[in-house]
Formats: sequence, C-alpha cells, structure tokens
Amino acid sequence: MAELATKQIAPQKPTAREALHAAADTGLVNAFLTGDERAFQELVERYQVRLLNFIYRTIGDRERAEDLVQEVFIRVYRHLHRFDRSKKFSTWIYTIASNLAKNELRNRSRNPLVLFQAIRKNWQDDDRPLQFEDPASRPDDLYRKRHLRDLVEQSVELLPEHHRQVFVLRELEGKSYEEIAEITACNLGTVKSRLNRARNAFASIIGPGLR
Repeated sequence: MAELATKQIAPQKPTAREALHAAADTGLVNAFLTGDERAFQELVERYQVRLLNFIYRTIGDRERAEDLVQEVFIRVYRHLHRFDRSKKFSTWIYTIASNLAKNELRNRSRNPLVLFQAIRKNWQDDDRPLQFEDPASRPDDLYRKRHLRDLVEQSVELLPEHHRQVFVLRELEGKSYEEIAEITACNLGTVKSRLNRARNAFASIIGPGLR
C-alpha cells in the first residue's frame, strides 16, 4: 500500500518542451548544435519580441524591423556553430541585431523616428525604465502616460544615431556597459561618454514640453 502511495505522488518528469523552455541559453545552443531543431525554435521564441522592440526603436519602422529580426535568426541559424560558447549568447545575438540596424540606417537619407518608453528624472545605474502602459492605472493616468510617450517620440528622434543606440540599449534594454561596448564595438569610455551626452541632450530637448 505504501509503495502504491509512493508511486501516486511521484513527480512527473518534465516533457522535452518543458525542459527546453527551462534551459539556459547555453543549453539551448548546445542542444541545437547536437541536432535538436526544437532548441532553435525555443531561442526564437525567447528573443524575437525583445529584438523586434530593440530594432524598431532604433530604426523607427516596425515592418522593416520585423524583416530584420527574421534576418537575425537566419544568420544565427547559419552561423551558430561559430559562436564562442564561453561568451553570452544574448550579447552575440544583440550584436547581430545592432549591426543590421546600423546598416539599415546607413542606407537611409533621413533620420529615423525612435520610440523610447521612459522619462527619467534621475539617471542612476540601477534605475529601471518606467512603463507607459499599466493595466492598473486609472484612465487619466493612462492618458498622461500616452501624452508623455508622444513627447518622448518627438524628442528622441533628434538624438544622433550613435547616441540613440547606446541610450536604448542601456535605458530600455537594461544592458550593462560591458555588453553595450561589445554590441556596438566601442570601448567602455566611449559608451559612457555617449550615454552621458545622450541623457543630457534628451533631458534638454524634452524639458520644455514637460512644463
């Protein structure tokens, strides 16, 4: 009887899909390289929305951003065997996305519109961006946040491309200075300098609209 009870309460093993979903990026990379195509699909599901938001906020064109995200994953699929598995996969895939976004901007004759989600009163390293949409907010709060977002759109499009990119990576994506340096192929000093200038420029541009 005790044996039967033990069998009844024994936890079930996770399914293959559940195991992949719980795996770290490195585990998914290893699984794909040993022939598990499902691992690559898990990487796509894990990163496609994040990369779409990043590229869209960099180039300002959602449809084109969707195309570029597809290109990112095509390149990942073709070249994952070259990925240095001692490094962070997230940094590698963001580097690919960043390069494609920069190439897109170089091919344009106009400055893109970039949507940035946060207004910041204090630029502390540990601060997180404010979210404009909050289901718990009252209608009047949502209206103010949407109005704020419009001001942000108009302000961020005036930032130079190289300032805009580090701004989005740090303030929206939450990347570390080291990751941004690797993604943008700049040294840490340049990243910090550009970010500081971008923050100051952004604050100056948007300030009159907040009075």
